[in-house]
Amino acid sequence: MAQIECGEGDGHMSMGQREGESQGELWIPTGDLAGSPGHPFYERLNEILQAADFDARVEDLCRPFYKDGGRPSIRPGVYFRMLMIGYFEGLGSERGIAWRCADSLALRTFLGIALEESTPDHSSLCRIRKRLDVEVHQEVFDLALRVLSSEGLLRGKTIGVDATTLEANAALRSIVRRDNGRQYADYLVELAKASGIETPTRSDLAKIDRKRSKKGSNADWKHPHDPDAQITKMKDGRTHLAHKCEHAVDMDSGAILGVTLHGGAAGDTSTMPETMKVTCENVLPIKGDVPREWVADKGYHSNATMELMERNKLTGYISEPDRGRRRWKGRKGAQRATYANRRRIRGERGKERLRQRAELVERSFAHALESGAMRRTWLRHHDNILKRYLVHVAAFNFGLVMRQMFGFGTPRGLAGLAGLDHALNHLLRALFTLVRVQSARLAIDLAIPPVRTPKSRAFGPLLLGTPLSTAC
Repeated sequence: MAQIECGEGDGHMSMGQREGESQGELWIPTGDLAGSPGHPFYERLNEILQAADFDARVEDLCRPFYKDGGRPSIRPGVYFRMLMIGYFEGLGSERGIAWRCADSLALRTFLGIALEESTPDHSSLCRIRKRLDVEVHQEVFDLALRVLSSEGLLRGKTIGVDATTLEANAALRSIVRRDNGRQYADYLVELAKASGIETPTRSDLAKIDRKRSKKGSNADWKHPHDPDAQITKMKDGRTHLAHKCEHAVDMDSGAILGVTLHGGAAGDTSTMPETMKVTCENVLPIKGDVPREWVADKGYHSNATMELMERNKLTGYISEPDRGRRRWKGRKGAQRATYANRRRIRGERGKERLRQRAELVERSFAHALESGAMRRTWLRHHDNILKRYLVHVAAFNFGLVMRQMFGFGTPRGLAGLAGLDHALNHLLRALFTLVRVQSARLAIDLAIPPVRTPKSRAFGPLLLGTPLSTAC
């Protein structure tokens, strides 16, 4: 087998081999420690956070929850950055976030933690989350909205609303009766004995359970450790204990302006007023006015919703289900608002708004829940879940700022951009090769010296963010 020369000159490279176990060095100079080149995405995100004075603001928000003196706690900026890493890296649990931060030198740089320091573990994240209240996490979400507004990504005029389910960290087999706390299996045994089966088997219990109607009533059953979770039919047809998350999305930029959390079985028409209230409270201090146009699907259409729109002088584009001919006796306000909404959704603007809602709101769910790994919650109780989710969604909004300023909104998107640069390099090399070949042929035909063009290797890899004209 022929040897392959590596490097310059006549030198050859030998194959490296794994050494056996050896005694590590007891003292290592700081200059000998392995360094990290950093991650360009997180470096630029840190620039945005520093420009917004992020660390000083969150420290002011968290100061009332700590006492003077004693052992210093984890810096609040580190805590909130670690929750953002959960979104950007697609990590659903706090254990996964802690492990990833401890393993990555680039994330250490983003957090501002030196090599001789240990990164916070998941128990530290849990203690800080319990110490800080929901309002502090809401302020961090509001800070992201102010950064959006400064970059022109918050219009706050037309809002799309939709909801989805989050699978709870609770099992159906563990539910108990609300009245006496009895387990579900014990309840079935009582029913079997009442029907004449003295020693019921598992198949007998399953048969009795299958024939019962309305067996999964949230009014009768709850989970002992997460009473906020409700028995819900999921999108794929399965039945689980779940929570319901509702987004209010800016229809001009795709930014999430409001988030609310409810029981999994809550109806859309009952949760929309709270989502509208939270969104208006978020937008009013920044824009000086509340959103006036609201877009939703037919699950939100009801007489109460229409009357709410008319009473607050809001414009609704809400799809209307086919209910047949309706009687409006005593509901003139609902009739007037329903007919006005019907005219709007049949117009060109209404159709366009409904198409945009389906695109932008569903996209926010895909980023926050699917690629952001929050479809399955690992926390219990609405307060805990909402704390984590508010910072999670704030990271989504920061990603929109990153996409506008630098062209990519996630670390994985940066990898795709690097692949595009690689393809452009190949295209440039092929183009210059073609130019050289054609100029040589023309020179032979005309008996003139060929045109000299730069060699392809002189261009090298294109730098991220370098204009094509500059790279050439």
